[in-house]
Amino acid sequence: MIEPRILKGFRDYLPESMMPRERLMETSRAVYRSFGFCPIDTPALEYRETLLGKGSEETDRQTYTFQDHGKRDVGMRFDLTVPLARFAAMYINDLGVPFKRYQLGAVWRGENTQRGRYREFMQCDFDTIGTSAVAADIETALVINELMLAIGVGGFQIKLNNRQVLNGLLEKVGLADKSREVLRSLDKLPKIGREKTSAEMVATSGASESQVEQVLRLSELSGDTDSILIELDKMLEGSEVGQAGVERLRAIVSGFSAAGADPSRLSLDVSIARGLDYYTGAVFETFLDDLPNIGSVCSGGRYDNLAQLFTKKELPGIGASLGLDRLQAALEDLGKIEKVRTPADLLVVYFDASRLSDYLRISACLRSAGIGVELYPEPKKLKQQLKYADRRGFRTALIIGESEFAENQCQLKDMNRGESQTIALEPGCESLIEAVQRLVTD
Repeated sequence: MIEPRILKGFRDYLPESMMPRERLMETSRAVYRSFGFCPIDTPALEYRETLLGKGSEETDRQTYTFQDHGKRDVGMRFDLTVPLARFAAMYINDLGVPFKRYQLGAVWRGENTQRGRYREFMQCDFDTIGTSAVAADIETALVINELMLAIGVGGFQIKLNNRQVLNGLLEKVGLADKSREVLRSLDKLPKIGREKTSAEMVATSGASESQVEQVLRLSELSGDTDSILIELDKMLEGSEVGQAGVERLRAIVSGFSAAGADPSRLSLDVSIARGLDYYTGAVFETFLDDLPNIGSVCSGGRYDNLAQLFTKKELPGIGASLGLDRLQAALEDLGKIEKVRTPADLLVVYFDASRLSDYLRISACLRSAGIGVELYPEPKKLKQQLKYADRRGFRTALIIGESEFAENQCQLKDMNRGESQTIALEPGCESLIEAVQRLVTD
């Protein structure tokens, strides 16, 4: 016998987890489509050279790589953005620009596991390729906002920064050639704190304590949006890159509000760097008010140079990714995930062994009205079938025995209240359909 087990960092999904997971995915698709994003898909495996050196040293270490049977060096995608850049380089002549896509797919990273963080996880991405216009930056913030509202997470905060602001400061303090090391360290500030972040910056970039202090001072700016922008203007005076970043932030904040979104949901946080090397402009992270420590549930940003690793065409991009597993874990902790084990509304009890054709006909009639129906497959005892209905979480059960068939009636049982009602059983099931619809929408 082989012991049934799964690898650390991977997991199976039981129905009570998979059904809310699918609802989150369906909601994501609906929001993305409402903004004009269209679906694509890419392979789980890419050539190793496609993946490595694109995200960070950490993602390079975490990427699963191996040789396939053809002795090719391949890797499992660690995100959906790098494959998108390769995809755009191959097909953009046919697709045209701007190209707006969404993609829902599993990705893999060999990282340490924790609550809401696994080695195989689902990302729900949306991106706009082929434009550097600020309207695309604004729309990214708006999509994140609509996504959080549609899912119903409660209070949330979209935090915004711009890599140009950070690069402008690094330029002013003489660390422009060490931006990769400094920004990777800065990205860890919320996790490891000021002292350890400072020490890591010094160790990895060779920066002086004075230089590090100026970086941290900028990242710790706080207050309302206007006051932060005024301070950034002062600190970045003389840096063309930095001032361009500040103006971009102003435009995003202004556009977000102009579109009718609640301006209090979008705030500036100059400490946000995002750990992936390919970001070049606006960066976003989204936190839940009631569970901020679980981390960002929707993150992304602008990456204007990534596709140029695969093509000579200029294909600037911007987008974000909903971290489905982390969000689902958060919603479970907040009690916002309903525990159900069946997608169907009603169980048809198979009571009279001689009337299978009638049970099948009635089940089909209810389904044609948009009601989810499961027919129990065997004519077992009523108590056993109702126990099954209760365990699976059915809201209603339909009971039709020999006497009910004789009188053209049926018993509709409300499984939550334990109450039953007698309904006329018409050829088109009109009264039954109406009664079931009332119960399942109550």
